[in-house]
Amino acid sequence: MPVRKAVVQSPIGLHARPAAIFVRAVTDSGLPVRIGKAGIVPVDARSLLEVMTADFHSGCEVELSVDPEALPARYSVESAEAALEGLTLLLEAGAAA
Repeated sequence: MPVRKAVVQSPIGLHARPAAIFVRAVTDSGLPVRIGKAGIVPVDARSLLEVMTADFHSGCEVELSVDPEALPARYSVESAEAALEGLTLLLEAGAAA
């Protein structure tokens, strides 16, 4: 399963605008990405409501994952890994701020 860890750098975490930017990037990837952190069940990263209510605060470590069995036919595991790397960079650069 493609997995990446990232630390949320947005000063307000994944709430409101930063969450919307992140969710849009996930949706644009076309992949069924899940996001989680210690102590919570991973949520669908394509859902703004789920991401915002999961309380991914600034500085928390999150795990992004894609189940290979849920990959759309046009994607390989390698392309999913590349997409997760891009999403990781987005979170860690604070670009979703």
